[in-house]
Amino acid sequence: MQSMARVYADVNTHRPREYWDYESLEVKWGNQDDYKLMKKLGQGKYGNVFEAVKKINNEKVAIKILKPVTEKKVKREIKILQNLQGGPNIITLVETIKYPQSGIPALVFEHVDSTDYNKLNPLSDHDIRFYIYELLKALDYSHSMGIMHRDVKPQNVIIDQKLRHLRLIDWGLAEFYHPGQQYNVRVASLHFKSPELLIDYKMYDYSLDMWSLGCMLASMIFLKEPFFYGMDNYDQLVRIAKVLGTRNLYGYIRKYSIQLDPCLCLIVGTHPRKKWESFINRTNQHLVNQEALDLLDKLLQYDHQSRLTAKEAMEHPYFSTVVKDQALVDSSSKLTSGS
Repeated sequence: MQSMARVYADVNTHRPREYWDYESLEVKWGNQDDYKLMKKLGQGKYGNVFEAVKKINNEKVAIKILKPVTEKKVKREIKILQNLQGGPNIITLVETIKYPQSGIPALVFEHVDSTDYNKLNPLSDHDIRFYIYELLKALDYSHSMGIMHRDVKPQNVIIDQKLRHLRLIDWGLAEFYHPGQQYNVRVASLHFKSPELLIDYKMYDYSLDMWSLGCMLASMIFLKEPFFYGMDNYDQLVRIAKVLGTRNLYGYIRKYSIQLDPCLCLIVGTHPRKKWESFINRTNQHLVNQEALDLLDKLLQYDHQSRLTAKEAMEHPYFSTVVKDQALVDSSSKLTSGS
């Protein structure tokens, strides 16, 4: 069965070709000598990130020096970042530079004072609601621009707890959505991979980001990181099935006429559905409430078309206090600015 995104399905259809045709992008490369590397901030599969300063004004930036990847992949990341420029809570690309001797490309980003995800101060119930809502803003904007992130996970979300700023980073796996197109299922990080990726369903859409967000929410409220801890793709599906049960999984597979590897069927077996309440304990009970469980339930759905979209999730009662607070801040800033 063919599948199409429930929202923003034809965004790229109505845009000029140059918007999404990243292969024809002509990149303007700046000079790496304009920057001085200070210290290494982290490394990923496709690049190392350094804190740096721009020599002319001592402005702090973050520079991602890319590991050898295809020119096509480099252009895709740059084009996507250019298209998303100025979007809410999306990391800002400052410029693109090249190292003349080696020809290695690097991306220069705004600098955000952030703590490593695992070293964040314990988040309160309100903090979790606030930061998940901020992340949803970034995802809804990205999806509305016809772009799937395809690697939503804690390590790709940076938070400045002092300023309460959040940025969604690392758009190296992101891709433009075109209805009816088949995509590579070797995307996302294992513990945040949606069921469609694990069963090789290639006609996925933005909703794979919503599954990953659901995994993040589950780990934050239950204090269990990661929430689904599989050792490989097959085991990951088993871990999911042991929580969500197998009845709906097999229903999902039938609905989209997916041919499941017989070996995988044997490994998955049959499991009853677990209640979310069974994950509540003395350590996490202050973070769990019915609204959180209801939202979680609507995100962690096998059927990608049944998951909440980012916009629908933002309208969930779980965020009502956050929405109210932001409305108050907005109205008071309007009063002080005299508008």
